[in-house]
Amino acid sequence: MPTARLLDGVEQAARTHPEAVALRSPATGGRHTAVTYGELSARCDAYTSALTYAGLRPGTRTCLMVPPGPELAALAGALSRIGAVPVLIDPGIAKPAVKACLDTVAPEAFIGVPRAHAARLLLGWARRTVRLSIVVGGQVPRLYGVSLDRLCALSAAQPAAPEAPDAPEPKPGPGPEPGPDPVAMLAFTSGATGLPKAVEYRTRQLSAQLRMARDVWPLEPGEVGMSTLPPFALGGTALGFSMVVPDMDFLRPASADPAVLVRDIRRFGVAGLFASPVPLDRLARHCAAEGVVLESLRAVVCGGASLDPRTAERLRPCLPADATVTSVYGATEAMPVSALDSRELLGDVRRLTEGGHGTCLGWPLPGNLVRVIGLTDEAVPEWHDGLEAPPGAVGEITVAGPNTSERYEGHPDRTALAKIRDGARVVHRTGDLGRFDPHGRLWFCGRASQRVRTAAGELYPEQVEPVANTVPAVRRSALVGVGPAGAQLPVLCVEPERRLGRDERWNVVVEVLARFGEFPHTSGVRQVLFHPGLPVDVRHNSKIDRPELARWAARRLRGGRLP
Repeated sequence: MPTARLLDGVEQAARTHPEAVALRSPATGGRHTAVTYGELSARCDAYTSALTYAGLRPGTRTCLMVPPGPELAALAGALSRIGAVPVLIDPGIAKPAVKACLDTVAPEAFIGVPRAHAARLLLGWARRTVRLSIVVGGQVPRLYGVSLDRLCALSAAQPAAPEAPDAPEPKPGPGPEPGPDPVAMLAFTSGATGLPKAVEYRTRQLSAQLRMARDVWPLEPGEVGMSTLPPFALGGTALGFSMVVPDMDFLRPASADPAVLVRDIRRFGVAGLFASPVPLDRLARHCAAEGVVLESLRAVVCGGASLDPRTAERLRPCLPADATVTSVYGATEAMPVSALDSRELLGDVRRLTEGGHGTCLGWPLPGNLVRVIGLTDEAVPEWHDGLEAPPGAVGEITVAGPNTSERYEGHPDRTALAKIRDGARVVHRTGDLGRFDPHGRLWFCGRASQRVRTAAGELYPEQVEPVANTVPAVRRSALVGVGPAGAQLPVLCVEPERRLGRDERWNVVVEVLARFGEFPHTSGVRQVLFHPGLPVDVRHNSKIDRPELARWAARRLRGGRLP
């Protein structure tokens, strides 16, 4: 079956060095339990038999809500072997949004931990479509479904006995026969810029993502990796790396304890770290304050949002001199797209960023065709001459490549807005504003939907915020517009490094406005508000929820509470 190719790394490692550790997962008391590649492959075998016995078939859509660890890896592998379609969704997003998402994709099976099943029943997730419920771990009330352990026992004892006692009934149907390039996965976007969308991945696209991930995260099979982003923990295992699941709450990555991360990086000799910006910044601040050097780390990758030059500056002295730090740009629909090394980020790129040129996303990766089109909110069915923006002009970033998804499940209107047919290939419109510089580097200027439309023209957040972030007391900032489009008041919301008194706040305002006065495009931003902690997305805790922040700013301005 074509989807089995996604397991090549695991199966090869199980054949060549079965005793090598595939995954280390947190246990009680600060310990980790280890699962070897041989054990992981055997668990995949058992789960494949159990899920097949339960009735899963090629094409069966299966919601998978299991925390990162060996169970998730083995279940994902088993579903891939069967040809069933895993449906992945962030459990941390708003509960009504989870219901809407699952109603869209209509899963027939639901595999999850007891807490996920409790939420499913209480909130009515996929109530009309789920016909098979499988519980992973813990005590299993019969109301939740059949336990995975029982299915494993039943399939091992009598694999051909559909009349076995307590066997789950009714079973999902056989599902559609897979074609030459079947749907391999449905993964939802984070919902950071709207309702999450179900991204359809074909096997070839997932395979390309794994190949390209190896290019930006250059570990060798058997080397130790760690990721604060669950999908990359799975991807690292599939590439043959020995992955460490960090001891953290994946629903709240900003709460990750940097001291615990340091402990486990040192304990297991982690060579590669993949992290989103906020936990990476917490790690860098801790290491800088404690004088810690992470001697085993040789490849750090930042994804989920752009790497702040200040974080890179803090982190570099905490790593070996020859270690690489790479900022990766991409989207759920196309990952990765481009990459930038921290040494370049801390060179001329930083000066340009802090001067209001935008955030540099680096160089498009081989295989990706990245182009910038003129800004439009309308659908573009076909690529045509004149669609690209003039050289150096700001427009919408598009990408076409082997890792680029071609449609959203259940939303043809969103597919029409986000995809452009270009001959035999499909181009993805990222919704991100950007431009190319004369060197061929890609720059990010903000989300198209979040540009601030004033009476004097449009402002792009990523050309404003880095200017404010040069003020030492500013931890991070966000530009939002208050009022109707075309007449919006630009408001800068500042999250300070620490709690400030009133006089200190006014001093920060004076410094920020002085910096804004140095550049024509920022000189019109005169309103500054302070926020104790900017609202962020649930997946990375790094992308600022600007619509929510704009509503907050409007309330503050109406109440006359300044700054």
